[in-house]
Amino acid sequence: MDNLAPEIVFMRMALRQAQLAAEAGEVPCGAVIVKDGAVIGKAHNQTELLKDPTAHAEILAITQATQAVGNWRLNGAVMYVTKEPCPMCAGALVLARIEKVVWGMTDPVRGGAVSKFNILNDADLNHRVEVQTGLMEDECKAVMQDFFLELRRSAKERKNGTP
Repeated sequence: MDNLAPEIVFMRMALRQAQLAAEAGEVPCGAVIVKDGAVIGKAHNQTELLKDPTAHAEILAITQATQAVGNWRLNGAVMYVTKEPCPMCAGALVLARIEKVVWGMTDPVRGGAVSKFNILNDADLNHRVEVQTGLMEDECKAVMQDFFLELRRSAKERKNGTP
């Protein structure tokens, strides 16, 4: 690895996962979970592939991480994710006892962590998750925007009958 800060290295891994999702026609979100400096889970959205609405990057990465540590509690773990988690994923982060979540782009329309809903720090829940936002935000936004621009372009071409 080069001399980059570890958080940049881990977010780059999450971005690579997001790119894999985009290449597969999935909404480009990628997640990496780190504990004690080691990657214990990484995934990208696979809802279309698995025909499963819960197959978000965060959920799949949590499943990998719990298998890696042999416990459903991920105390001390940090998730790096390209986009603010949705309400379902934010709830899973709380249930998994993730210590911290770091994301690139915020989702003011569907964000479950702080934007639309504040699940990660809801006073009525039994665990709070530390939040860091905006890490490599421009790169994370670019992956998402490029994906949806291409999706719209392809749909327009199909509608107009052009290959």
